[in-house]
Amino acid sequence: MILKMPAAMRLAAFIFAITLVFSYKPTMHSSLAQAEVKKMVPSVIEITVLYNNVAQDQRLTPAWGMSCLIEGMEKTILFDTGGDGRILLSNMRKLGKDPAKVEAVALSHIHGDHTGGLSEFLQAAGNVELYIPKSFPDGFRRQAEELGHTTTMIGKPVQIAKDVYSTGEMGDGIKEQALILNTSKGLVVITGCAHPGVVNLVRKAKEVCTGDVYLVMGGFHLMGYSDREVQKIIKELKDLGVKKVGPSHCTGDRPIELFRRAWKEDFVEIGCGGTFQIKL
Repeated sequence: MILKMPAAMRLAAFIFAITLVFSYKPTMHSSLAQAEVKKMVPSVIEITVLYNNVAQDQRLTPAWGMSCLIEGMEKTILFDTGGDGRILLSNMRKLGKDPAKVEAVALSHIHGDHTGGLSEFLQAAGNVELYIPKSFPDGFRRQAEELGHTTTMIGKPVQIAKDVYSTGEMGDGIKEQALILNTSKGLVVITGCAHPGVVNLVRKAKEVCTGDVYLVMGGFHLMGYSDREVQKIIKELKDLGVKKVGPSHCTGDRPIELFRRAWKEDFVEIGCGGTFQIKL
Protein backbone atom coordinates (compact mmCIF):
# COMPACT_ATOMS: atom_id res chain seq x y z
CA MET A 1 0.00 0.00 0.00
CA ILE A 2 2.88 2.29 0.76
CA LEU A 3 4.32 1.56 -2.73
CA LYS A 4 0.97 2.10 -4.59
CA MET A 5 0.06 5.53 -3.11
CA PRO A 6 2.85 7.59 -4.72
CA ALA A 7 2.05 6.15 -8.17
CA ALA A 8 -1.65 7.00 -7.78
CA MET A 9 -0.83 10.47 -6.59
CA ARG A 10 1.55 11.00 -9.50
CA LEU A 11 -1.18 9.94 -11.94
CA ALA A 12 -3.70 12.28 -10.33
CA ALA A 13 -1.22 15.17 -10.45
CA PHE A 14 -0.50 14.47 -14.12
CA ILE A 15 -4.21 14.49 -14.99
CA PHE A 16 -4.71 17.70 -13.01
CA ALA A 17 -1.83 19.41 -14.83
CA ILE A 18 -3.17 18.40 -18.25
CA THR A 19 -6.60 19.76 -17.30
CA LEU A 20 -5.07 23.09 -16.31
CA VAL A 21 -3.17 23.39 -19.60
CA PHE A 22 -6.23 22.83 -21.79
CA SER A 23 -8.61 24.92 -19.70
CA TYR A 24 -6.27 27.94 -19.38
CA LYS A 25 -7.57 31.09 -21.08
CA PRO A 26 -5.13 34.01 -21.20
CA THR A 27 -6.53 37.40 -20.20
CA MET A 28 -5.60 40.76 -21.68
CA HIS A 29 -5.99 44.26 -20.45
CA SER A 30 -9.29 45.58 -21.84
CA SER A 31 -7.66 48.29 -23.96
CA LEU A 32 -5.27 45.73 -25.49
CA ALA A 33 -8.16 43.41 -26.23
CA GLN A 34 -10.07 46.22 -27.91
CA ALA A 35 -7.02 47.08 -29.98
CA GLU A 36 -6.72 43.47 -31.13
CA VAL A 37 -10.41 43.37 -32.06
CA LYS A 38 -10.06 46.65 -33.91
CA LYS A 39 -7.24 45.19 -36.00
CA MET A 40 -9.59 42.42 -37.11
CA VAL A 41 -12.23 44.90 -38.35
CA PRO A 42 -11.29 46.32 -41.77
CA SER A 43 -11.20 50.12 -42.04
CA VAL A 44 -13.46 51.50 -44.74
CA ILE A 45 -13.48 54.79 -46.60
CA GLU A 46 -17.01 55.53 -47.79
CA ILE A 47 -17.99 58.17 -50.34
CA THR A 48 -21.72 58.93 -50.49
CA VAL A 49 -23.28 61.16 -53.13
CA LEU A 50 -25.78 63.38 -51.31
CA TYR A 51 -26.83 65.69 -54.13
CA ASN A 52 -26.86 65.02 -57.85
CA ASN A 53 -29.09 65.42 -60.88
CA VAL A 54 -28.35 61.81 -61.92
CA ALA A 55 -30.97 59.79 -60.01
CA GLN A 56 -30.01 56.55 -58.29
CA ASP A 57 -31.53 56.05 -54.81
CA GLN A 58 -35.29 56.46 -55.25
CA ARG A 59 -35.72 57.66 -51.64
CA LEU A 60 -33.80 60.85 -52.40
CA THR A 61 -34.58 64.05 -54.27
CA PRO A 62 -32.33 64.47 -57.31
CA ALA A 63 -31.53 68.07 -58.31
CA TRP A 64 -29.03 69.82 -60.54
CA GLY A 65 -25.75 70.06 -58.66
CA MET A 66 -23.20 68.04 -56.77
CA SER A 67 -22.32 67.13 -53.18
CA CYS A 68 -20.69 64.11 -51.62
CA LEU A 69 -19.70 63.02 -48.12
CA ILE A 70 -16.34 61.37 -47.38
CA GLU A 71 -16.19 59.24 -44.23
CA GLY A 72 -13.43 57.04 -42.84
CA MET A 73 -10.50 59.42 -43.34
CA GLU A 74 -8.97 61.45 -40.51
CA LYS A 75 -11.79 63.99 -40.96
CA THR A 76 -15.35 63.62 -42.20
CA ILE A 77 -15.47 65.92 -45.23
CA LEU A 78 -18.33 67.35 -47.27
CA PHE A 79 -17.33 68.18 -50.84
CA ASP A 80 -19.65 70.80 -52.36
CA THR A 81 -23.15 71.50 -51.03
CA GLY A 82 -25.43 71.26 -54.06
CA GLY A 83 -27.74 74.07 -55.08
CA ASP A 84 -30.42 73.89 -52.37
CA GLY A 85 -29.70 73.42 -48.67
CA ARG A 86 -33.16 72.03 -47.95
CA ILE A 87 -32.68 69.23 -50.47
CA LEU A 88 -29.16 68.56 -49.24
CA LEU A 89 -30.22 68.27 -45.58
CA SER A 90 -33.30 66.21 -46.48
CA ASN A 91 -31.20 63.73 -48.46
CA MET A 92 -28.71 63.54 -45.59
CA ARG A 93 -31.49 62.70 -43.12
CA LYS A 94 -32.87 59.98 -45.39
CA LEU A 95 -29.40 58.45 -45.64
CA GLY A 96 -28.81 58.69 -41.88
CA LYS A 97 -25.99 61.24 -42.26
CA ASP A 98 -25.65 63.77 -39.43
CA PRO A 99 -24.51 67.29 -40.49
CA ALA A 100 -23.05 67.79 -37.00
CA LYS A 101 -20.48 65.04 -37.68
CA VAL A 102 -18.98 66.84 -40.67
CA GLU A 103 -15.61 68.36 -39.74
CA ALA A 104 -14.60 70.06 -42.98
CA VAL A 105 -16.30 71.44 -46.09
CA ALA A 106 -14.46 71.90 -49.39
CA LEU A 107 -16.09 73.79 -52.25
CA SER A 108 -14.90 73.06 -55.77
CA HIS A 109 -15.89 76.29 -57.53
CA ILE A 110 -18.16 79.32 -57.33
CA HIS A 111 -21.21 78.09 -59.26
CA GLY A 112 -24.46 78.02 -57.30
CA ASP A 113 -25.21 74.35 -57.99
CA HIS A 114 -22.12 73.54 -55.89
CA THR A 115 -22.36 76.27 -53.25
CA GLY A 116 -26.07 77.09 -52.92
CA GLY A 117 -26.63 74.73 -50.01
CA LEU A 118 -23.75 76.13 -47.94
CA SER A 119 -25.64 78.61 -45.74
CA GLU A 120 -28.30 76.18 -44.57
CA PHE A 121 -25.77 73.42 -44.10
CA LEU A 122 -23.49 75.59 -41.94
CA GLN A 123 -26.44 76.51 -39.73
CA ALA A 124 -27.24 72.82 -39.21
CA ALA A 125 -23.63 71.69 -38.75
CA GLY A 126 -21.28 71.90 -35.79
CA ASN A 127 -17.97 73.72 -36.07
CA VAL A 128 -16.41 72.99 -39.45
CA GLU A 129 -13.32 74.06 -41.37
CA LEU A 130 -14.16 75.58 -44.74
CA TYR A 131 -11.74 75.22 -47.68
CA ILE A 132 -12.57 77.41 -50.67
CA PRO A 133 -10.64 78.66 -53.73
CA LYS A 134 -9.05 82.05 -53.12
CA SER A 135 -10.93 83.51 -56.12
CA PHE A 136 -14.24 83.22 -54.20
CA PRO A 137 -15.91 86.49 -53.16
CA ASP A 138 -14.94 87.51 -49.66
CA GLY A 139 -18.57 87.16 -48.61
CA PHE A 140 -18.19 83.38 -48.46
CA ARG A 141 -15.43 83.67 -45.90
CA ARG A 142 -17.31 86.28 -43.85
CA GLN A 143 -20.51 84.21 -43.88
CA ALA A 144 -18.69 81.16 -42.52
CA GLU A 145 -16.72 83.08 -39.91
CA GLU A 146 -19.82 84.93 -38.66
CA LEU A 147 -21.30 81.51 -37.92
CA GLY A 148 -18.14 80.52 -36.02
CA HIS A 149 -16.44 78.43 -38.70
CA THR A 150 -12.80 78.75 -39.74
CA THR A 151 -11.96 79.41 -43.38
CA THR A 152 -8.91 78.60 -45.48
CA MET A 153 -8.55 80.20 -48.90
CA ILE A 154 -6.94 77.76 -51.33
CA GLY A 155 -4.45 78.88 -53.95
CA LYS A 156 -1.72 76.27 -54.28
CA PRO A 157 -2.13 72.56 -53.49
CA VAL A 158 -2.58 71.99 -49.77
CA GLN A 159 -3.13 69.14 -47.33
CA ILE A 160 -6.58 69.29 -45.73
CA ALA A 161 -6.21 66.25 -43.48
CA LYS A 162 -4.10 63.13 -43.27
CA ASP A 163 -4.11 61.62 -46.79
CA VAL A 164 -6.52 64.30 -48.07
CA TYR A 165 -5.29 67.04 -50.41
CA SER A 166 -6.55 69.81 -52.67
CA THR A 167 -5.18 70.14 -56.19
CA GLY A 168 -5.14 73.87 -55.52
CA GLU A 169 -7.09 76.40 -57.54
CA MET A 170 -6.80 75.60 -61.25
CA GLY A 171 -8.10 77.00 -64.53
CA ASP A 172 -7.80 80.16 -66.62
CA GLY A 173 -11.53 80.84 -66.72
CA ILE A 174 -13.63 79.27 -64.00
CA LYS A 175 -11.30 78.56 -61.08
CA GLU A 176 -11.74 75.14 -59.48
CA GLN A 177 -10.13 72.75 -57.02
CA ALA A 178 -10.53 68.97 -56.83
CA LEU A 179 -10.01 66.71 -53.83
CA ILE A 180 -7.41 63.95 -53.71
CA LEU A 181 -7.71 61.01 -51.31
CA ASN A 182 -4.51 59.01 -50.92
CA THR A 183 -5.73 55.47 -50.16
CA SER A 184 -4.16 52.03 -50.03
CA LYS A 185 -5.79 51.28 -53.40
CA GLY A 186 -4.37 54.42 -55.01
CA LEU A 187 -5.49 58.00 -55.52
CA VAL A 188 -9.17 58.95 -55.56
CA VAL A 189 -9.81 62.23 -57.41
CA ILE A 190 -13.17 63.92 -56.77
CA THR A 191 -14.24 66.70 -59.12
CA GLY A 192 -17.08 69.20 -58.97
CA CYS A 193 -17.44 70.09 -62.65
CA ALA A 194 -13.84 69.71 -63.89
CA HIS A 195 -13.97 73.08 -65.65
CA PRO A 196 -10.14 73.10 -65.96
CA GLY A 197 -10.45 69.70 -67.70
CA VAL A 198 -10.72 66.33 -66.02
CA VAL A 199 -7.44 65.18 -67.58
CA ASN A 200 -5.64 68.26 -66.25
CA LEU A 201 -7.06 67.67 -62.76
CA VAL A 202 -5.89 64.05 -62.80
CA ARG A 203 -2.42 65.08 -63.97
CA LYS A 204 -2.25 67.62 -61.16
CA ALA A 205 -3.37 65.02 -58.63
CA LYS A 206 -0.51 62.76 -59.71
CA GLU A 207 1.92 65.66 -59.20
CA VAL A 208 0.58 66.44 -55.72
CA CYS A 209 0.46 62.79 -54.59
CA THR A 210 2.65 60.23 -56.26
CA GLY A 211 0.86 57.00 -57.05
CA ASP A 212 -1.59 55.35 -59.39
CA VAL A 213 -5.10 56.75 -59.81
CA TYR A 214 -7.66 54.30 -58.48
CA LEU A 215 -10.83 56.30 -59.12
CA VAL A 216 -11.90 59.58 -60.73
CA MET A 217 -15.46 60.61 -59.90
CA GLY A 218 -17.77 63.63 -60.09
CA GLY A 219 -18.79 66.03 -62.83
CA PHE A 220 -16.61 65.93 -65.96
CA HIS A 221 -18.42 68.77 -67.82
CA LEU A 222 -18.61 67.03 -71.20
CA MET A 223 -22.15 67.91 -72.31
CA GLY A 224 -22.07 68.97 -75.94
CA TYR A 225 -18.76 67.24 -76.63
CA SER A 226 -18.62 65.03 -79.72
CA ASP A 227 -18.00 61.29 -79.40
CA ARG A 228 -14.56 61.85 -80.91
CA GLU A 229 -13.68 64.47 -78.28
CA VAL A 230 -14.90 62.24 -75.45
CA GLN A 231 -12.97 59.25 -76.81
CA LYS A 232 -9.81 61.39 -76.81
CA ILE A 233 -10.37 62.21 -73.11
CA ILE A 234 -11.03 58.54 -72.37
CA LYS A 235 -7.75 57.57 -74.02
CA GLU A 236 -5.84 60.22 -72.07
CA LEU A 237 -7.31 59.01 -68.78
CA LYS A 238 -6.49 55.42 -69.72
CA ASP A 239 -2.93 56.48 -70.54
CA LEU A 240 -2.73 58.08 -67.09
CA GLY A 241 -3.60 54.69 -65.61
CA VAL A 242 -7.04 55.55 -64.22
CA LYS A 243 -8.43 52.25 -62.88
CA LYS A 244 -12.08 53.24 -62.24
CA VAL A 245 -14.34 56.12 -63.26
CA GLY A 246 -17.58 57.49 -61.82
CA PRO A 247 -18.79 60.35 -64.06
CA SER A 248 -22.04 62.10 -63.15
CA HIS A 249 -23.68 65.54 -62.76
CA CYS A 250 -22.60 67.70 -65.73
CA THR A 251 -20.86 64.92 -67.68
CA GLY A 252 -23.84 64.32 -69.96
CA ASP A 253 -25.77 61.15 -70.78
CA ARG A 254 -23.90 60.25 -73.97
CA PRO A 255 -20.40 60.81 -72.51
CA ILE A 256 -21.39 58.78 -69.43
CA GLU A 257 -22.40 55.92 -71.71
CA LEU A 258 -19.07 56.10 -73.54
CA PHE A 259 -17.20 55.96 -70.22
CA ARG A 260 -19.34 53.00 -69.17
CA ARG A 261 -18.38 51.09 -72.33
CA ALA A 262 -14.69 51.96 -71.98
CA TRP A 263 -14.32 50.93 -68.31
CA LYS A 264 -16.89 48.09 -68.27
CA GLU A 265 -16.82 46.45 -64.79
CA ASP A 266 -14.65 49.31 -63.50
CA PHE A 267 -17.36 51.88 -64.19
CA VAL A 268 -18.87 53.15 -60.91
CA GLU A 269 -22.47 54.35 -60.62
CA ILE A 270 -22.28 57.72 -58.85
CA GLY A 271 -25.82 59.10 -58.93
CA CYS A 272 -27.78 60.72 -56.12
CA GLY A 273 -27.47 58.36 -53.15
CA GLY A 274 -24.74 56.26 -54.72
CA THR A 275 -21.98 55.00 -52.43
CA PHE A 276 -18.45 53.78 -53.04
CA GLN A 277 -16.38 51.99 -50.43
CA ILE A 278 -12.66 51.33 -50.24
CA LYS A 279 -11.67 48.66 -47.74
CA LEU A 280 -8.19 49.09 -46.31
